[in-house]
Amino acid sequence: MSLIVDKQTQDDLNLLGKYTPGSIFSLFNKTKTDGGEQLLQTMFLNPLTSAAAINARRDIFHYFQEKDFTFQLERADFQSTENYLAIESPKMFIVAVFNSFLKKGQSVLIRDERYDQLVAGLSATIKVLKYAQELSVLLNDNSNTPFDQDKERLKEILDDPLLRKLIAQHTNEEFAPYQLAVYDHLLKQTLKGSLNKLLKIMYSIDVYANVGRLGKMMGCCYAEAMEKEENVLNITGLRHPALRNGVSNDLRFDRDANLLFLTGANMAGKSTLMKSLGIAIYLAHMGFPIAANQVIFSVRDGLYTSINVSDNLQTGYSHFYAEVLRVKSAAEQVASGKCFVVLFDELFKGTNVKDAYDATLAVTEAFAKYKASAFIVSTHIIEVGEALKGNLSVQFAYMPTVMNGNKPTYPYKLTPGITSDRQGMIIIENEGILELLKN
Repeated sequence: MSLIVDKQTQDDLNLLGKYTPGSIFSLFNKTKTDGGEQLLQTMFLNPLTSAAAINARRDIFHYFQEKDFTFQLERADFQSTENYLAIESPKMFIVAVFNSFLKKGQSVLIRDERYDQLVAGLSATIKVLKYAQELSVLLNDNSNTPFDQDKERLKEILDDPLLRKLIAQHTNEEFAPYQLAVYDHLLKQTLKGSLNKLLKIMYSIDVYANVGRLGKMMGCCYAEAMEKEENVLNITGLRHPALRNGVSNDLRFDRDANLLFLTGANMAGKSTLMKSLGIAIYLAHMGFPIAANQVIFSVRDGLYTSINVSDNLQTGYSHFYAEVLRVKSAAEQVASGKCFVVLFDELFKGTNVKDAYDATLAVTEAFAKYKASAFIVSTHIIEVGEALKGNLSVQFAYMPTVMNGNKPTYPYKLTPGITSDRQGMIIIENEGILELLKN
């Protein structure tokens, strides 16, 4: 079963998309093989919901991070190998020999490129196999990780006498037609299944090595996953992975304090904090490195955000009604007994202040009763916070604004309490709007 994450949440957190600017997938996609990229995409599309599976994958990433090696081969090497292995080879060896001599003759007489393509593909394949041997030696240690089974399988494939002989004999990129036929038949018939397994292991190494190195470069940590019944979410030093010098913050949720009421001015960093948390939760369920110092979390059934909700011209929904539908959808999931992390940024900003106050207060109080889930609710309506102060399930924090003369600055540091900042008119005056309208 995979973590429940809908399209709106994926877009709010900019999680997916190879070509989407700034996406978390593109941040981690440093793979050198098409197969590695596909595996990485599969991981992103299917976050785990088993604490044991999450911790097992985490341990693999950490193992490769400690190895700290660079995956040497380039994408073109693997593409040539994959294309070569995809070319059909006759099952009967004598036919394979005949075809090899025929293609060689055609390459000389009529400049047919198929023979040269086979030679180039075979050379690339042997290059990949030699590198696989190097990796097998590098990974042949006494460690005890969930990747040990794949390490042993890789070594077993490469220890095949026929494969070892092929790799050892190849010293250049010239192949006589008979030699080409021998190698071609061996790789595409006799060892076909083993080679397919070897490539899959190489794709895995590509992902684990590159993601592990990136996590180390970014100063990330690995989460400790616990069963969902614990309802623990404890993060120290949380920051956004796309911000090189992002300010870190600490967050803690449990059954006794499962909702954070967040206030602060626009540009103070509320949305970035919530996105950072959402991304951290998502990556934690993948076993990936996280931009934080420490993460301990209970596995969740899903992640739900309402950060960049807009109106819908196709359906005729107003901005407010779109917000209401997002809240309703989250309520359905939470009320069903599922364990969710729910992030609401500026609830009900699409309606008047009185309705927004009443709705924010009522919804926040209602969500706080669901102890199996964790919530952040941000708002500009600080009066709601005053009304919630008697609720023991609610924590209060704000992102402060510090005035430097008439200029607001933002430390982006989470501070306990409810903001008293009211700098809106100062910013308007600083921009000279009222002066412009006097003309």
